[in-house]
Amino acid sequence: MAVLLVVSPVFGVILADKLGYHEPLDVAAEKLGLQERSLGEWTPFSDYTFPGLPDTLGYIVAGAVGVAVILAIGYVAARRVGR
Repeated sequence: MAVLLVVSPVFGVILADKLGYHEPLDVAAEKLGLQERSLGEWTPFSDYTFPGLPDTLGYIVAGAVGVAVILAIGYVAARRVGR
């Protein structure tokens, strides 16, 4: 998991920028003439970034937090089931 976290910015940040990749929903919204609206600053990881860190490092931190949350949910669920 640690290797995947470290390698993920290569695909999610570096190659996406070089290839000009855009999220499909962003492309669809643009074609429909829709504008992005903010629901407030309720998330610390907007677009998989972390405030004050370079994009690549923020991508890794956001991924690590996501993995930790999923593992915590799995741990709590397993404890409730009694395993």
